[in-house]
Amino acid sequence: MAFSPAWRMFRRMQDSTFAAAVLLYAIAALNAWRVLPGARHLKVQRILVLPGLFLIAAATGILVIPMLRSALSRHLWISFRTGFGQSVISVLAGVGVLAAAATFVFWQTWAAAHGGRYPAGAFSGYAAGVGLLLAQTILARRLERDPTLRSQIEEP
Repeated sequence: MAFSPAWRMFRRMQDSTFAAAVLLYAIAALNAWRVLPGARHLKVQRILVLPGLFLIAAATGILVIPMLRSALSRHLWISFRTGFGQSVISVLAGVGVLAAAATFVFWQTWAAAHGGRYPAGAFSGYAAGVGLLLAQTILARRLERDPTLRSQIEEP
């Protein structure tokens, strides 16, 4: 089964967005590890463990709860049908949202390094967003196996 170029580009956008989000998180985590005050166990808890739980909760919640799974699948299909993820502007918009979220995490880390509040919430929120992107990549693959949609995403 060969998919249409539009679907391949859309799926590639989903995968690339998830990969970029993970990479930005890793960079933010490395930066935070370097500049944040506190003991090693505090950093592990606030930068890795708690955000990891939020990532898992977001991804599994979406994939397990039928109402959420259906809503996100419908959103993905509408996004594909309207051309999102298939043009330069839509790709730049997606990257812009990721960059804005990562900038917020870096800003929160900088503020904490200079006496502000510890940025655990920023890391957990960003990780939940990464969980959402993971769920999107998985659901995009599931859409490919849907017999009613397959005819619309395969090459003629």
